[in-house]
Amino acid sequence: IKCLIYLASQYMNLTDKVAVCSRSFSKNSVLRADLLEKYKNVTFNDAGEKLCGESLIEFLRGHDKAITGLERIDESILKELPELKVIGKYGVGLDMIDFMAMRKYKKRLGWVGGVNRRSVSELVISFAVVMLRHVPIAQHEVQVGIWIQHMGGLLSGRTVGIIGCGFIGKDLVQLLQPWDCTILANDILDFPEFYTNYGVIPVGIEELLQRSDIVTLHVPIDDSTRNILSEERLGLMKQTAILINIARGGLIDEIALKKMLLEKRIAAAASDVFAIEPPEDKELLSLPNFLATPHIGGSAEEVILAMGRAAISGLNENAIPD
Repeated sequence: IKCLIYLASQYMNLTDKVAVCSRSFSKNSVLRADLLEKYKNVTFNDAGEKLCGESLIEFLRGHDKAITGLERIDESILKELPELKVIGKYGVGLDMIDFMAMRKYKKRLGWVGGVNRRSVSELVISFAVVMLRHVPIAQHEVQVGIWIQHMGGLLSGRTVGIIGCGFIGKDLVQLLQPWDCTILANDILDFPEFYTNYGVIPVGIEELLQRSDIVTLHVPIDDSTRNILSEERLGLMKQTAILINIARGGLIDEIALKKMLLEKRIAAAASDVFAIEPPEDKELLSLPNFLATPHIGGSAEEVILAMGRAAISGLNENAIPD
């Protein structure tokens, strides 16, 4: 029976038509080769188009399966694609997938959570260190001929507040162990065994903001988290605190954040994600106590391959979302 199931799956792989929407997947020679070993009829996004709305529908039309990344998959897309049966998700965020629409049209989803955890958690630590040591402004000053030895501070011994203790939050906790930090965590779920094992202190979000030297966000974007760091909540942070967002744009009130950085009501902030990407607020981007990167949290070679292979596996190993 197992042999028959395997042969049937291999036959399906030969006949199924697969569309790869993701531009970065399409450009990756290793992932292309891995996918083409399993599927013969593949359409890659070789034009490098940002697919959405009608262009996304036209790209997906006529395909049985798809690999998507940052493309928004909702009812307006799925209702036009009765032949599409499976989506393999490239990347760990699911905020671009409308689960209700997936269930309504009986579409199956293949997804693996936390594949990029180490890439993101390492970037959080690097952001914390470079902002504590004033690296961005120091580099700029050296480039223009100014030689000032800025007095910074250590990450070691600081209080780090983690908002969202899922895959990435837990990985960050483990990476912080040698730094001898006090670690505070806020999450809608409780992880008592994990917290005990790693000395994490669960607290409310307001207490976390008031006590932390470093605040880092690791929650998805939805109606419950949008603008979770409002102007009022940002006002609870220490004047010496640093804010880091490598999760999703829209979690922070960017206008209020700019005001607080300008008035030095918090020391610094670093963001890899923005409500609008690329970001349009040039004043915020030019601040000496603000560091911006272009959504590179998961952009490590090892992670790209892991996410891509998870998406390929998801074309066969999938289910209708709960």
